[in-house]
Formats: sequence, C-alpha cells, structure tokens
Amino acid sequence: MAEPNSVIAFYDERVLSHQPDGEASFLPGRMDRRVRQLLSSLNVPWKYPEHAGRLTAIRHLLELEPVAGLSLEGGMAATREQLGRVHTSSYLSHIFELCGQNVWLDVDTTAVSPGSIEAAEVAAGTAVAAVEAVLGGRSESAFALVRPPGHHAEPARARGFCLFNNVAVAAAHAQAEWGCQRVMIVDWDVHHGNGTQNIFYADPGVLFFDIHRASPFYPGSGRLEEIGAGLGEGTTVNVPLPASAGDQAYLKVFNDILVPAADWFEPELLLVSAGFDPHPFDLAMNVSFEGFAAMTGILQQVARRHCQGRLAFVLEGGYHLLSLSRGVKTVLDVLAGGSVVPPGRIGMDEAKAAADFHLPAFATEAPDQAERHAPKSNASDTQ
Repeated sequence: MAEPNSVIAFYDERVLSHQPDGEASFLPGRMDRRVRQLLSSLNVPWKYPEHAGRLTAIRHLLELEPVAGLSLEGGMAATREQLGRVHTSSYLSHIFELCGQNVWLDVDTTAVSPGSIEAAEVAAGTAVAAVEAVLGGRSESAFALVRPPGHHAEPARARGFCLFNNVAVAAAHAQAEWGCQRVMIVDWDVHHGNGTQNIFYADPGVLFFDIHRASPFYPGSGRLEEIGAGLGEGTTVNVPLPASAGDQAYLKVFNDILVPAADWFEPELLLVSAGFDPHPFDLAMNVSFEGFAAMTGILQQVARRHCQGRLAFVLEGGYHLLSLSRGVKTVLDVLAGGSVVPPGRIGMDEAKAAADFHLPAFATEAPDQAERHAPKSNASDTQ
C-alpha cells in the first residue's frame, strides 16, 4: 500500500500542442460551412474555449503556491491497443489520418490543429500513468493534468472538445492489465459525461456516477432513468440538477447517493472525471472551492474504505482560469492531507467572535438610554 496522503500530479507539455484556431482555414465541406454559419451568428468574436492556457494557469499556480508533499511527474502517450479498448478501429484510423491538419470534427465545435492528435494520445496515456501510479502502490492518489478533455468522446465520435475518452481508457487499462473487476468512475463536471456512459453502459464491472446540470444543458443526456442496460443495468447512476445548484445539493448527493452506491459496488479503484466548471465563475452552477474540497474528502474516504486509498483524478472541463487553477489546487491540497473546511463555515468563527465582542454593548442600557427611551411628554398634558 502507498503512504497515506501521497499524491502525484502528472503533467506533460505535449498536451499544449492542441491549439484549434477558429480563424484557420479548415477543410471544405458541409461541416465547415455549418460551423462557419454558427460562428457568424454569434454577436461576439468566438475563440476556442479549450486552450493551452488552462494547463499553464494550473502549473503557474502550483509554482506560486506549492502543495506540500506533492510530486510532479511527466506523462506518456497511449498506445493504439489502449485506445482501442474504448474506441472503434475505424474511428482511430480516421483520427490518426488527421495528424498535421486543421479540421472541424463535429458540429458542436470539436476541432483539431496540427499538434492535436499527439496531444490527445498523451492526454489518454497520462490518465493511464495516473492509474499505474495508484495501482502500483507508488502513491495513494494521483491527478492527470491533461487536455484535450475526454468524457464527451464516444466510441466512434469526437464531441465537446474531446477526441479520446481519457478516463475510459484509464478504466479499461485497469481492467485489462491489472485485473480490476470493479472500477467506479465519478464525473462531477457540470456537463454530463455522455461518452463515458456510452462506453460502459452495459458493463457491470464499471459503476459510472455522474452529477451534472440537467438537460437541455449540453450535451442533453444524463436523465435519472438512464441506469445502464443488459448486464450493466444498475451500474449507471445519473443525478441531473437544476442551474445554480451549489455546495449543499452536491454534498447531499454525495452523502445520500454516491456513498451508498459505492458501499454496494465495493470498487477496487476509484476514478474521477474532475471538471471545475460547476464553479460559479463558469456561470453554470454554484460549487465553491470549499465544495470541491469537501467532495474530494468524501471520495478519499470512500477510496480508503474500499480501494486501499487508490484514487485517480483526470482533468475534464473548467474554462475560467482562476477557478480552474484554484479548484485543481484545492483538490491536491486535500489529497495531500490538507484539512477540509465545511462549505459555508469560513468566517463563522470570526463572526461569532465579533458578535461576542459587540453584543454586550447592546444588551444593557447606557446611563442615558432610560431618558432617551422614556415616553416624551405632550405639551398639552401640562396645561
């Protein structure tokens, strides 16, 4: 077993080479025309939201505010075999044919640049490296800091900025190479992980738990009734929430649904698709940094109870650079043994101390208060 609170963050600069450019000349065809129509209909200039600055912002914050005990390691590229466990051979062939090109892949604005395919291979492979670290006992937990994200990528389709499904590749690797019979994937990104659900929908060996903003929010899937199929019926758990739901709703879901589900499933490995777009800075939900810390603490307890602490995070969405970088650091702080302050408690002790200081002054009357509060006499009463 790894030492408690040992944590490795995996980062590889090759993931920065994924740089789609909305102004580039993409391949001609119906898709190109359709995307051009969508972009021209916007009232403001559009830039690809999933950009390299997301990762550099995280690195810069970790350099400015190091997490005590955190180790940093490089990533690796996934093999064709690893990718082929969750994606079709025809899809992989198509993707690899796009090396070196600028291409729109999907009408929901998934695109690639000349360096994108290598970046996607490294993103998936780095998720595998995180799983290797925790299953191999080198660390209790790990965080794959990767892009492009993955949870929207389906077996034969790129979607939602995602090319390869990184967390699914990592889970399938744990099954195939480590013999894991029960892998639990928790997805707290604000968008439903349609691709991950699709891949494992009939697999009884993977419990997929997804909390997200409800349809019609993108991608529109993830209804309560979507619970898996065939042998996998019951191993998909969706919790759609309304816009602006925050810490209390998320923690109620974790405590009242996720924990019992994990106790029932008894996973051998816990993976997390960690998107930080539920933070209010991304204008979709209201999960605070303290909320992310509390959710991490619950998952750490679940992992220690069922998985010998083996817990691996894989970065998904989050597009406001401040909330993204601070959210990642918050999670790493908890994994490394930092304390968890219950959401809503920050400032409460100080507020109580201030009340204790001030209230006595208002509880007893000052010498002149009796006169000030006495009924004023009416001039007519004296006549």
